[in-house]
Amino acid sequence: MPLLIVAILLLTSSDALAEPTMPPTIDEWISRDGLPFTDDGIDRMIATMPEVELLGFGEALHGGEEILQRRNRLFQRLVERHGFRSIVIESSFPQSRHVNEHVCGRGDEANLADWISNGMGLLEANRELIEWIRRHNAGTAEQVHFYGFDMPLGKMAFASPRLVLERVYELVPDRRARIERLIGDDADWENPAVIGDPTKGVGGTPRANDLRIEVEDVITELRRRGPEIDRGRLDAALHDAQVARQLLGAHAAMARTAGYAEVLGIRDTIMADNLAFIASLERDRGKVLVFAHNGHLKRGRMHWRMGDVTHTWWPAGSHVSRWFGRRYAVIGTGLGTSDDNGIAPPEAGSLEARFSETVLIPTSSAPTDRVVGLTPRTGSVRNPTYFPWTGDCLTDYDWLAFVTTTTYQRGGPLLHAWDPEESRDTSR
Repeated sequence: MPLLIVAILLLTSSDALAEPTMPPTIDEWISRDGLPFTDDGIDRMIATMPEVELLGFGEALHGGEEILQRRNRLFQRLVERHGFRSIVIESSFPQSRHVNEHVCGRGDEANLADWISNGMGLLEANRELIEWIRRHNAGTAEQVHFYGFDMPLGKMAFASPRLVLERVYELVPDRRARIERLIGDDADWENPAVIGDPTKGVGGTPRANDLRIEVEDVITELRRRGPEIDRGRLDAALHDAQVARQLLGAHAAMARTAGYAEVLGIRDTIMADNLAFIASLERDRGKVLVFAHNGHLKRGRMHWRMGDVTHTWWPAGSHVSRWFGRRYAVIGTGLGTSDDNGIAPPEAGSLEARFSETVLIPTSSAPTDRVVGLTPRTGSVRNPTYFPWTGDCLTDYDWLAFVTTTTYQRGGPLLHAWDPEESRDTSR
């Protein structure tokens, strides 16, 4: 048979003439790929990410009790079946060491209200998580560790640098007196009035500038003396000194009337560095789950609208994603309704409106063009930490976790009505 005829026959075969496969509709995607938020669903989700060492589970808002409960269930399954040996939450990094001592059966009597910042030590779901870890650790040699990864925080504001320098002093004791003199009173650094009046801040004073130079000199000395110091102690001290340097930068930014975007960007950079440090500590023991607001864990830019101003910065997840590549994955939570949090049913044109039950679903198989074209739903009239999904959620997250409804978190502060259109960035 002549080659030309063969070619014509091949081109006119049924396969060649078949219609191109149409992408699924959003409803088909949800029906086909959605998994129940059960042990089996978690197992099937984790099977898709064999290279992951650091898994993020984001919350759509601070204030969702059912999201916290899902977090607890997820972590227990990850520990029991998937080799996870630590959890990290959105709480101050240095204070969380006390919690880790507690869950490992050591240390003082628990004082979670002080050890877990941002008021999260008061939440019943967090206390239940910690007690579960403590019970687990009491019965096994495979200990589970607890960390915070937020920047050093005081009661009402960014912390005094003193909070993060103790392990540094152990290696450079001769510098303690000068550093302590430059720090002075913690109250000078942790004055909440600086949020509204930058002149109340000490971050730009001569002694703060001298302290920044001193911390830089400490970092240089530690690196210079590195080969003579135990690797674990050196890494811990260097990390703390670098966090102190960044913390001083945040205080300086507050004092010079920097915008929210710069200050929050510094905070997220510290969070990212803390996550990388924690992952390095845990790499030989097991995998790490990190729980925080979606906005801290997403890969793309964070946008926070306050009145007529939108603040934009790179969150911790964007940094970690670049460093870890396929070793980092993140689940972004979405929410249907919450009367307690002032969240009404989602509008018909939004992504959240397409879900009718709590599910886990991969973003990689989503009909991208259809999802990106949807209109984001309205937010909350009571909880300013709620952020609906946008079209970017398909690139920000590897999986989505939709929760149909939630009550307000047990133990959290009272919520009050607010108007997102009238809120203003009055502190800058």
